[in-house]
Amino acid sequence: MPVRDQAQGRAQDRAQDQAEDRTKERWIAHIEAARADLARSSTAARVAGMLREQIIDGLLRPGERLSEQQLHQLTNVSRNTLREAFRMLVEERLLVHEFNRGVFVRHVTPEDVVDLYRVRRILECEGVRAAPTAPPEALARLEAAVSRGERAAEQGRWSEVGAADIRFHEAVGGLVGSPRVNEMLYRTLTELRLSFHEMVSAREFHEPYLRRNRLLTELILGGDVRAAERELRAYLDDAEAQLLEAYRAAGPARKG
Repeated sequence: MPVRDQAQGRAQDRAQDQAEDRTKERWIAHIEAARADLARSSTAARVAGMLREQIIDGLLRPGERLSEQQLHQLTNVSRNTLREAFRMLVEERLLVHEFNRGVFVRHVTPEDVVDLYRVRRILECEGVRAAPTAPPEALARLEAAVSRGERAAEQGRWSEVGAADIRFHEAVGGLVGSPRVNEMLYRTLTELRLSFHEMVSAREFHEPYLRRNRLLTELILGGDVRAAERELRAYLDDAEAQLLEAYRAAGPARKG
């Protein structure tokens, strides 16, 4: 390899390392900011909820080690409470406990992606079909989520675009009006969010779906349920295929 190419490769590696360090600093800063709130309500469920939100926001990435000692110091939450929160998230397939190594954010597998999209088709398509009877506030959440993603894209905040996309699809499922559907879809989308990190470029992945989110919203608000469901199914097929291709391109290192 030419010396110039080697130098460029090293520079790119350093830039990637620096970007990952900044991401890690962001999620730690968010936890520190929530410390006072946690002190008032130091329950495992709240800690687990906080970590889920960090995953949705793209701040906790697959392979990230969650240090019990560090979180204990940052939050003043007892170690037993932290362990219970970790246990909850392991059961939800968001974290994994490795013997003698600790707790890590889980790598979602290609098989997981296929199953997650299977669940999404069931829940989100039912949301589209329920749109004609959905209350105005549920429909308004679609527009709010799309607008949030568009604003984040204008400012080049692509991780936030990914989070807004999750909120948009939560809103689609929310048209059903079922707390149980909301909970199932929230957990499904949180787990799926981890797979987004397989994409080389967050912008290239998310940008086309901003336009499709806008189109889907217009179809739903316009009352064209059949066209909206067709668009949603095509959308989910395309996104699933794109993610699976990213796994194939990454090779066997991302199989587990």
